[in-house]
Amino acid sequence: MAIYEKPDMALWTGRTDSHENYDAFRWHQWIKPLDLNDAPLHLPPAVISIAFLGFKSDEGVRRNLGRTGAAKGPMSIRKELCNLPCSFTQELKLYDAGNILCDDGDLESAQKALGVAINKLLSLEIFPIILGGGHEVAYGSYQGLMRAGFEPGIINFDAHFDIRPYQDKGSSGTMFRQIYDDLNRRGYPFNYFAIGIQKRGNTVDLFKTADRIGAEYLMAKDIGEGELTEALKKLDAFITRQNQLYVTICTDVFSSAFAPGVSATQPLGLHPERILKFFKTIFRSGKVMLFDIAEVSPRFDNDNVTSNLAATFVFSAINSLASLKHIGL
Repeated sequence: MAIYEKPDMALWTGRTDSHENYDAFRWHQWIKPLDLNDAPLHLPPAVISIAFLGFKSDEGVRRNLGRTGAAKGPMSIRKELCNLPCSFTQELKLYDAGNILCDDGDLESAQKALGVAINKLLSLEIFPIILGGGHEVAYGSYQGLMRAGFEPGIINFDAHFDIRPYQDKGSSGTMFRQIYDDLNRRGYPFNYFAIGIQKRGNTVDLFKTADRIGAEYLMAKDIGEGELTEALKKLDAFITRQNQLYVTICTDVFSSAFAPGVSATQPLGLHPERILKFFKTIFRSGKVMLFDIAEVSPRFDNDNVTSNLAATFVFSAINSLASLKHIGL
């Protein structure tokens, strides 16, 4: 993969309480490099293996006329992951699988390369966590799942539908329309559930398009406060109908009070604790095949607040996966 960058383990540094006592370990002490260009790859046995793969692109954000800077998101998120505690047994293995690059504006090749890399991880029975990058990462993520033979339902935490029309090239606002078109050509159903949609962030035509293509969604105004019982029932019904799930978070779903470093800030976005309730429900299903988080833009971040928030959701995802395998501490 010519636009692949092998892992830089120098990023994984942090405080160390013990060099021998695993119960005192943090992620920077446990994570190992995984160079996807190596062949063959021989990995130690594990109950579950998880790899971080960066997507260093904000070409889709640029095309979408958003605030660029998310290409540096993978590095910033990794820094916030370093000091997280190993709250799982040694039967869970963590890997850094490097990055896919998009330095030349060729987003389509980068998305294809991401799909190839994800397929390789899945073939090794490794759970991929993709660190964006702009939300155009979603089209590459889905390509990887399709290459691996999966047809997952999509759950997108986002202020926007991202189903805008496009011509020959996509952007960070078109991915799910592209996925819909790909699936429609193959005669496959489009199963898409968006959580946190903002009326101010989507045209009337996009709401009509969402209804026409069968998208399901929860409006931010309806889940921002109060009981979540009905909303969770709607989500549960969607999950029940899926064999596999792909979960993606665009960090602009959060209020700018918690996520200032994003491509499109949302003053009336959602509180992270509200989103976390939905997030944990999804992972408890045991159907999630891949998770990515997008549009962390460090140059607009204050004290790495947004990167830290992204790391919190990665931490929750890994703890949930460990719990499903009964190897959580």
